[in-house]
Amino acid sequence: MKIPRHVAIIMDGNGRWAKRRGLPRIKGHQRGAQVLHNTVKWSLELGIEYLTAYSFSTENWKRPKEEVEFLMNLFIQMVDREMELLKKERVRVKILGRKKGLPENVLKKWNEVEEKTCNFDRMTLIIAFNYGGRKEILDAVESIIGEVRNGKEVILTEEIFRRYLYLPDVPDPDLIIRTSGEMRLSNFLIWQSAYSELYFTKRLWPDFTKKDFLRAIESYSKRERRFGGLSDG
Repeated sequence: MKIPRHVAIIMDGNGRWAKRRGLPRIKGHQRGAQVLHNTVKWSLELGIEYLTAYSFSTENWKRPKEEVEFLMNLFIQMVDREMELLKKERVRVKILGRKKGLPENVLKKWNEVEEKTCNFDRMTLIIAFNYGGRKEILDAVESIIGEVRNGKEVILTEEIFRRYLYLPDVPDPDLIIRTSGEMRLSNFLIWQSAYSELYFTKRLWPDFTKKDFLRAIESYSKRERRFGGLSDG
């Protein structure tokens, strides 16, 4: 198969998975964290260079306080629990999102995992946390305006604008997978997804399997990416 360089995943359906089983929503998030662990291993097996997981959006603050607090703690627990795998497989971790508004212990863990894995080069795992695509673009515009006000000349091109995004050195996703049957991007990588291939599955994220992942990769492999040009056929 033609393996995408960068796969991004909207991990949707944790709450519905738990509700169908009569369980609290946090059980769905716990199960979802395990599936992400598995997905990292599958990506390593396939030789995928970048894997991005949409973990906590800027809109998720609207959820009940108890659930938000659990998700903050789950982030910390996952970093601690997965450190052994990250070191063993030489996986670099980058966090994609806004630091403003996050608890101090989350920020500390954010900095810790990036520092401890900064020299690893087998794969880059990007955790989209406190992330919103529109907010990222607005933050980039604000940064540009600030530099212009300080006397810097900025001639805007797509390439120049990209430098003001949160992670400008990470390539755009080749494939975006969304679980749970919803067919939208939900404010995820708005700028970067312009030419991404999209794959939607009805499978809820906690039920997502290696077979589902391979189906998505196979679907991508059969597509012809033209980036606005003409078909070779």
